[in-house]
Amino acid sequence: MFLLLPFDSLVVNLLGISITVLFTLLLVFIIVPAIFGVSFGIRKVYMKTLLKIFQWATLRIERGAKEKNHPLYKPYVNGIIAKEPTSLEEEIKEIRRSGSGKALDTPEFELSDIFYFCRKGIETIMDDEVTKRFSAEELESWNLLSRTNYNFHYISLRLTVLWGLGVLIRYCFLLPLRIALAFTGISLLVTGTTVVGYLPNGRCKEFLSKHVHLMCYRICVRALTAIITYHDRENRPRNGGICVANHTSPIDVIILASDGYYAMVGQIHGGLMGVIQRAMVKACPHVWFERSEVKDRHLVAKRLTEHVQDKSKLPILIFPEGTCINNTSVMMFKKGSFEIGATVYPVAIKYDPQFGDAFWNSSKYGMVTYLLRMMTSWAIVCSVWYLPPMTRQPEEDAVQFANRVKSAIARQGGLVDLLWDGGLKREKVKDAFKEEQQKLYSKMIVGNYEDRSRS
Repeated sequence: MFLLLPFDSLVVNLLGISITVLFTLLLVFIIVPAIFGVSFGIRKVYMKTLLKIFQWATLRIERGAKEKNHPLYKPYVNGIIAKEPTSLEEEIKEIRRSGSGKALDTPEFELSDIFYFCRKGIETIMDDEVTKRFSAEELESWNLLSRTNYNFHYISLRLTVLWGLGVLIRYCFLLPLRIALAFTGISLLVTGTTVVGYLPNGRCKEFLSKHVHLMCYRICVRALTAIITYHDRENRPRNGGICVANHTSPIDVIILASDGYYAMVGQIHGGLMGVIQRAMVKACPHVWFERSEVKDRHLVAKRLTEHVQDKSKLPILIFPEGTCINNTSVMMFKKGSFEIGATVYPVAIKYDPQFGDAFWNSSKYGMVTYLLRMMTSWAIVCSVWYLPPMTRQPEEDAVQFANRVKSAIARQGGLVDLLWDGGLKREKVKDAFKEEQQKLYSKMIVGNYEDRSRS
């Protein structure tokens, strides 16, 4: 029989005491507050402390750069070069006036017209509104997470030591704590929804299902050290409606579901995600589609319409962009969610990248790598605005309604409103975009010629 030495026995006892203390702290300060939806304010104190450290580190960097005569890089606030909003006709008219002096109503093609398209092409290459929406935005201050920014190349020994200390805290303390919380939240979600699913339909089942979902999502929020500020809660989505929001990260679902009760929409997955989906749908009428059904627009629209027509069912949570954007812009909303005639509840989500970049670049990082980056960041800080409900006007089509909702979200969240399709993240520009410019130019020439002929 193996006998432990006194020293080994002491180590085992200390380890057992440490684990007991850790789980007691988790239960008292995180899990129990998550169950009742309260907070002790520890995360806000943590955030304020981090801000002071970031400000001090940034001042040290700026002073060091000044001493060594290194210019500081200042990123654009919104990443877009300011341009005057002028039309194709106005710009070509100006080029002709300054060049050949001929009037715009001349039906013949002018060689100087080429300069307009050349300049537009160069501007697009230099300031691509689409590609930059799928890469992390540059920060003006250092958050001790990376050294990719131009300003972070010249760091003193003191700041390097501080960065190394931050690595130890994030990977040796925060990461294990967050993994334990995430495991707890997911386990409780699967177990709780499975048990509730066996109850008969009624108010008791609905009540328990709601609070199981909220409790588990709140635990998952704490697993990311998420600090969320919700605004205008009186506008929160209600039954029989559709909640639409801008999309930055897969954790957008957790951010919103920790403050409300939603029916999720998505494709059926396998593995762990499939286990979670099958458990959730037992307790709540989520809308899951098979892989073959997702591409059938009519089937998807029919299922969504049937759901929203039942005013007793939960609001559907949808991200109409269809892909993650880097928290600086809102791109084109797919019109499908706006064709079914339901009340739309817009929600704007804006993350603060100082504490961690929530954007998921799915072309660069897999889900596991992304979650590791999230759990080793300092925190996830964001603001959520619930906008007043919107309905489709009689004179509007689905596209116009989608654009109106998108503009409202962009305006409230301080995001850039873009007309481009987020699908350009992986696809080439459609020929229709090129043909649109060709038609505008052709109409300008041919249209004026026809008008002259009739006169």
